Amino acid sequence: MHDWRKMTAGDLGRAIGAGRIDPIELTACFLDAIRAEDPDHRIYARATEARALAEAEAASARARAGHRLSQLDGVPMSWKDLFDTAGTVTEAGSHLLAGRVPAADAEVLRKATLQGLVCLGKTHMTELAFSGLGVNPMTATPPNVNDPALAPGGSSSGAAASVAFGLAAAGIGSDTGGSVRIPAAWNDLVGLKTTSGRLPLTGVVPLCESFDTVGPLTRNVEDAALLLAAMEGSAAPDLRGATLAGTRLLVMETVALADCREAPLAAFENAVARLQAAGARIERGTAPELAEAQGLSGVLFTTEAYGTWADRIESEPEKMYAPVRERFRLGNRFTGAEYVAAWRRLRELRALWHARTAGFDAVLVPTSPILPPDVARLLADEDYFTTENLLALRNTRIGNLMGLCGLTLPTGIPSCGITLLAAPMAEERLLRLGAAAEAALA
Repeated sequence: MHDWRKMTAGDLGRAIGAGRIDPIELTACFLDAIRAEDPDHRIYARATEARALAEAEAASARARAGHRLSQLDGVPMSWKDLFDTAGTVTEAGSHLLAGRVPAADAEVLRKATLQGLVCLGKTHMTELAFSGLGVNPMTATPPNVNDPALAPGGSSSGAAASVAFGLAAAGIGSDTGGSVRIPAAWNDLVGLKTTSGRLPLTGVVPLCESFDTVGPLTRNVEDAALLLAAMEGSAAPDLRGATLAGTRLLVMETVALADCREAPLAAFENAVARLQAAGARIERGTAPELAEAQGLSGVLFTTEAYGTWADRIESEPEKMYAPVRERFRLGNRFTGAEYVAAWRRLRELRALWHARTAGFDAVLVPTSPILPPDVARLLADEDYFTTENLLALRNTRIGNLMGLCGLTLPTGIPSCGITLLAAPMAEERLLRLGAAAEAALA
């Protein structure tokens, strides 16, 4: 039974289908582990035990009758605490939303439930999803699987920890500037950033709706594909026979490799060499438009974030961690004209990027140019918090700024990931490519 917590979601689903695992026993196994191993609630903000057991009982009955809803019917998942859960407190990691109880499930949770997925509970996150580090002294900071003293990555910090520590088969997070991919990379998981608009945001507490996306954190690429399908009610892409032979991959040298620290850079270059050995054609190139796009981040992200939350923040500013609150307030420095001009220019820069990268199957970057920093130092030094947060998000933000889908994979070096970026709405192709890359990196 203890091996169940180490299995992929796909393998658990197959075992349920074969009659080797009962969803009730499986869910009880995870709930028992949450109670035993997360007694201080550092990973789960709250478990949804009654819901999970009821859903498991229904899944068990379907399995016995031979009427399973999907491959993941009966498999337990965690959900970041910004996905509305009917009748369950949903606070998005912030005291500003204390006691908030939505009346309905988020649309992606509703669809996943219709596919038979079991909701174990809601995981901790950084306040209102506005940090890439995963540190939240206002509620809880989940541990990093490689060293509990290090930052877990954010903002989907608890989602990553729930999977890495065997407290969920997979976790669902959100990604506005890297919030799925950074915690996935720092906890040696797979993380899928979907294209903006691919999955509905109805019932998802917003940060910047122009950039917000939903995505899974998983043990392997197959699980990411299965969960994407579950959340949109579609068929999962067929990953069988995926190969790197004949693929063209572009190592992006602009922005992504600058000031990249020794371990992440070495892990990235080693991973690139393994992809090449597996048949990929590797080219290196630059994209000057990226540097300009990065320069627009301040006006684009902070203006929308502050515009969304200003009234709530300024009514009770003392309820927020100061570095996160002040990052929101940066959005008050820009005018409406500057915001409109930035979006107009970003659309032009996206066109340049797409023309430049059209001949490649994916662009490769280190997921994060830094290793997870020490939590105590981050909390003691606000300047350090700011600089490390910006560095952590720098490479992942490329995908959000350019409107891409992205997939981070473990490299085999702890807390070092490699990201594959592909064209908008090309998740099926990206996942096939990711499956082949995963095999090469194993």
